[in-house]
Amino acid sequence: MHSTLSNCLSLYFYEFQHGIEMYQKIREPVENDFQKVNKFIVEQLHSEVSLVESIGHYIVEAGGKRMRPILVLLAAKGSGIESELHIPMAAVIEFIHTATLLHDDVVDMSLLRRGRPTVNSEWNNPSSVLVGDFIYSRAFQILVKISDMRIMEIIANTTNKIAEGEVLQLIEKSNPESSEESYMRVITNKTAILFQAAAQCGAILAKSESNTEKALQSFGMQLGIAFQLIDDVLDYSGNADELGKNIGDDLAEGKSTLPLIYALRNGSDSQRDAISKSLNAEKLSRNMLENVIEIVQNSGGIDYTKTLAETRAESAAKHLNSLPASKYRDSLKNMVEFSITRKS
Repeated sequence: MHSTLSNCLSLYFYEFQHGIEMYQKIREPVENDFQKVNKFIVEQLHSEVSLVESIGHYIVEAGGKRMRPILVLLAAKGSGIESELHIPMAAVIEFIHTATLLHDDVVDMSLLRRGRPTVNSEWNNPSSVLVGDFIYSRAFQILVKISDMRIMEIIANTTNKIAEGEVLQLIEKSNPESSEESYMRVITNKTAILFQAAAQCGAILAKSESNTEKALQSFGMQLGIAFQLIDDVLDYSGNADELGKNIGDDLAEGKSTLPLIYALRNGSDSQRDAISKSLNAEKLSRNMLENVIEIVQNSGGIDYTKTLAETRAESAAKHLNSLPASKYRDSLKNMVEFSITRKS
């Protein structure tokens, strides 16, 4: 028993350390630019309204991997950019992502994100929504200064699709009949499209050839889908301390993610009934939560979702063959591996 526990702990710490090292390898070629983005973000959060600054800095201090802005930097540098426009562009992508998180946490009534109380729980819902609006609008102010109509169009369409994805997810809330098709539509609009925009805009700013831009656009989409699929796996199999949120949050919020949809599709009548009751429970008890997590884990839904994520990741990696060999392309390949092996 002691030997088994020791082996599990050793594996846990190895995977945790491997994840840190992989993330550092991804960032390394653009570390200087990454620090410039961080500085730019802080500068752009300036407001004459103290509440906006307080919440803005609270969000920045919460950290996060900032994979989307890193993707902008790597796509731009890998495409041979000669200007510094990828710095504000990376901030735009991060601001849009941050604004959606602020709004998401209100809709989902979330209490924890990145290991800290959410803005809506630390302040209140109106403050979270309105500061989210401020950050959204600041992103578009920055876009005006970048002054590229193609990029403006891409970001406008992207934010519109994200909003549609949010509404689609709301429609599917607590629905035990949710299909894999509807789930894929939600994550494509809600998550993957921002990865796609990040990679494509990096290529556009570098004035890359059409085939390179299209390759990076497709890369971003496939990477984003893989990333979200693993996110949904971790909600049923991850470690709360690493995730920075509670395990089973998606279930508690009535979200029918793919591991759960698979369990509903392949479980027994009693298992489907237990899941349906949990999805529609006014207050989810600990016993109900643990029971559904066990059903999902035993259903094969986690392995099924992981396999789909790996397929999407392989597709993403193939699109990188259009890029010239460089340390930036290597980092994009590392990003693919990280997306499916990460623990948080």
